[in-house]
Parts: sequence; C-alpha cells; structure tokens
Amino acid sequence: MSSRPPKVPFVNFSLQHQPIQSQITAEIGKIIEQGDFILGQALAEFETAFAAASGVKYGVGVACGTDAIALGLQACGINPGDEIIIPANTFIATAIAVLQAKAIPILVDCDPETALIDLTAAATAVTSKTKAIIPVHLYGQMVSPRQLLDFANRHDLIIFEDAAQAHLAEREGYRAGSIGKAAAFSFYPSKNLGSFGDGGMLITNDAELAEKMRTLRNYGAPSKYLHTEIGSNSRLDNLQAAVLNVKLPYLEKWNRDRAAAAQHYNSLLEPLKRKGIVPIANHSSSGHIYHLYVIQITEKSSLNRNTLQEKLAQHGIQTGIHYPVPCHLQPAYQNLGNPGDFPHAETLCQQILSLPMYPGLSNTQIEQVVRAIVLSLNC
Repeated sequence: MSSRPPKVPFVNFSLQHQPIQSQITAEIGKIIEQGDFILGQALAEFETAFAAASGVKYGVGVACGTDAIALGLQACGINPGDEIIIPANTFIATAIAVLQAKAIPILVDCDPETALIDLTAAATAVTSKTKAIIPVHLYGQMVSPRQLLDFANRHDLIIFEDAAQAHLAEREGYRAGSIGKAAAFSFYPSKNLGSFGDGGMLITNDAELAEKMRTLRNYGAPSKYLHTEIGSNSRLDNLQAAVLNVKLPYLEKWNRDRAAAAQHYNSLLEPLKRKGIVPIANHSSSGHIYHLYVIQITEKSSLNRNTLQEKLAQHGIQTGIHYPVPCHLQPAYQNLGNPGDFPHAETLCQQILSLPMYPGLSNTQIEQVVRAIVLSLNC
C-alpha cells in the first residue's frame, strides 16, 4: 500500500510551472526545431537578462553552480595553494569547488542568529596566503555588503560570492552577485530560479574575467580547436536557458510570495520562541528572498530537532535539514577541521529545520504547519 501524500509538501513545483507551461513548451519547441542546443541564442539572451537583473554587466552560463565557483576562481587568478575563506556550515559544493580550483578552503564559524559567515572569525583566519573570501548568501539572505567590502579592503582580498540560494536577494542597496569581483549562482530545480536539470552561472562587471570564463567553460578554447587555457566542458545548454528565460520575468513575484509566507510564519511562531522554536534571524528586511525558511529547535524546546521532524512527518508535514553535517565533519573532508573547531556551525546543524516554503504556499498550509508544531511540543 502506498503512503499517503503529505498534507503540506516541502516544495510544490506545479504551482509555478502549470501557469507558464505553454510558454515553456513553445520555447523548448523552438530550440528543437532550430537544432540550436549548445552556446546558442537562448543562452546568450539569458546570460544578458540574468546579469542585468542582478545589477551587473556580464553573465556566463555553466553546467552547475559548483563549476561556476571552481572555474570562476580560476578566472579570477586564484593559484594552487592560495587560501580561500568559506563558512563551515555551507553546502559541501562550496568546499569542493575551492578544491577543484586547487586552492585551500579555510573554514570559519557562522553567526548563531543568522547562520551567515562570521566576519570577525574570518579576520582571525587571514594569513599571507589568503587571496579571497567566499561569503555564502545562505537561505536567501545576503551577508552584509558594507561589512564584506570593509573586510575585503582591510585584508586586500577578492570577494567571490556564493549566491546559489540568493537569486535577486537585496541588502544595503546591493543585489546578490553585485558586491565583489564575481559571483556564482545555481539553477538547480529547487532554487528560486530553477531549471529542469542542473545549471549555473558566473556573473561579473569585469569584461576580461567574463571572457576568460567563457574560454574556461568551453575546453579552454577562445575559438574552435584553439586551446589557450586548461579548461573544462561546462556549458549551460540552450534547453535549460530557454526554460530559465521564460521563468526569469516571474522571479520577483515568486520572491515576494516567499517573503509573504515567511512573514506569516514569523507572526504565528512568535509565541513559540519561549518554547525554544526560533526562526533564523532576518537582518535584510524585504531583501531576504527565503529560498528556505529555517527554524532552530533550541535547548529550551521540549523536543529535539529529530524528534520534532518525525512528529511533523506524522502530521503530514514535509521538512528538510540544510545542512545536517558541517563541512569539517564530513568523512571525506575531516582534514578541514576537528570537532569543536566551529561551535556555532556544529550547534546549528543539530538544531535547524527547514519548513515548507515555495511560491503559492497558502496561509492555511502555514497554519497547518505551525499547528502541527504546537501539537508536537505539547504531546
């Protein structure tokens, strides 16, 4: 017997895709008819449109967000052995990309309220080998641009933004991807702007960097069969670009829908703070695009995170954990640190829980989620 579908799914793609399905089908049909699959018109149009929407001049589409970081660091002139500061509580792809660029990831702790990189901790990690910092705009909230720029200026570092979860996020007059030398985005299907497969992009205001990135993504070849760089085969294909071109004009509205859902969560969860249920802090006001809505189940709670997650599942509420294991505690990456090195990240990984969040999530569904939390705590 099959299990019952959830009362409130973690994500629901159909609410976004059904109203624009005919547009997407038409654009995919054009690509198939033209046979224009690789490095074609749809990609060029999307690169231009997404870069402009993010407040920069150039976009270079690649196969995934990890490649956008790895090849992007290479394009920025990062050399083997250079140290790159990253947060310990990011998705492992950030660390993988640094290693693929033959650089050394240097982990630092996060702020316990926002889960964003702690720049005070980052300052203590700077050495003569440090060349860049990768701030991860986690959950859809940007790291403070003013603080980042001040930090980078004081230590003479490149800012390379990991904006994989922050499409059109804003803070202090900046959009995600417009602060530093370059930025990487992912278009994985569950992102605020998601393709129908993998995809990524580097964006920048530096024309020379963008041109080098175009070379690196295409076998290191600025022209056919002339290979001037040790590059890769990493290209955002035209079919995915066509899908993203259709979706991009709707992104701001979808982001507003997420923010409205987050506000409703916030108001309903406010009384539960005294019971140990604390949403990750928003220091960006309306600029937070809520790729994820994340709460902490703190020591004050009558239940731990795992137990609460199990009880919510019994009520038909799907949830996630982003992320359950910090980078330095992953079996393959234990050389990046030891248990206890990054206490805030390690505590968060035991406490965080991502609640359902997507455009079209109704107030009624949000109320179901919160009611299930209350019932679970009181049982």
